[in-house]
Amino acid sequence: MRYGAKIGLSVLVLSVPAVAAVVISLAVGTAPIGLMDVVRAFFSPDRVSPEVMMIVRDLRLPRVLMALAAGGALSVSGVVFQAILKNPLADPFILGVSSGAALGTVIGALVIRVPSYVVGALPAFVGALTTILIVFYVARIKERLYPNTMLLVGVIINAFFSAAIMAIVSLFRSNGLQGIFFWLMGDLSLVSMTEVAVVSSVFLAGSIVVFYYARPMNLLLFGEESAASGGVDVERTKRVLFVAASFMTAAVVSAAGVIGFVGLIIPHMIRMVLGPDHRVLIPASILLGGTFLLLSDTVARTVVSPMELPVGVLTALLGAPFFVYLLRRQM
Repeated sequence: MRYGAKIGLSVLVLSVPAVAAVVISLAVGTAPIGLMDVVRAFFSPDRVSPEVMMIVRDLRLPRVLMALAAGGALSVSGVVFQAILKNPLADPFILGVSSGAALGTVIGALVIRVPSYVVGALPAFVGALTTILIVFYVARIKERLYPNTMLLVGVIINAFFSAAIMAIVSLFRSNGLQGIFFWLMGDLSLVSMTEVAVVSSVFLAGSIVVFYYARPMNLLLFGEESAASGGVDVERTKRVLFVAASFMTAAVVSAAGVIGFVGLIIPHMIRMVLGPDHRVLIPASILLGGTFLLLSDTVARTVVSPMELPVGVLTALLGAPFFVYLLRRQM
């Protein structure tokens, strides 16, 4: 099957569960709403009550849109890191990129006191990009990047940045302390449409850049020398893709906190079914990643209703065993 037809078929097939997940997520919750009322809230608003309109469009819709954008962004970032580092265990969370972005966000919010979310996303980007530079600098020995060393550096950075975040939060105690800890575990409950617009814009731009480099990423799978002989500017490609992935990760973290393992699980699931071609892998990962995070958030906010679990807790419970499984396969 030609890759164009394969892309179209995979997008069509994966769009079905994505749409179903959106409708289900808008319907279920502490106040259940009928599926037809969910549809009417968008297409016949005069036929539903103001309460239903408020719940569906004002409370649940921003959360649904953020889950789709965040899941897609984290999945694409995972695809990038796994391809460029040639390591199937690479992931924004495991490499410490998410922790770096979280540290940047905390510094921006509590220390610098940036005036708005849009400005506050910039420290997160600086933190994410700094983390990547540290990982590359420490893990590269004699011009070679060792995967095991890279993972170890990521774990160390995660621990160090987490400690730094706790220290800053402890020094700048405020009434929102509980909210900060909830956010650090991954929280979609309080996202606004402004945050959705920013994350979606960064995600869309980053995904376009990554898809543009799909063919060079395919060639990089055969090694940097083979890619260079095929006409790929390897260093430029790596720089552009790392910046794009870091920017997407930072945008998600600054709005929704640290949500781990999405970028690890989803690319592997798609790769096992559709193969390693990034022209297919990228759009498929976007759809499945968004669906996965949306369903995870729906479960997190309903399984112990009326209380909620941070969605990052649920993704960690699913992702940690998957990481151990992949690690065992690499040994």
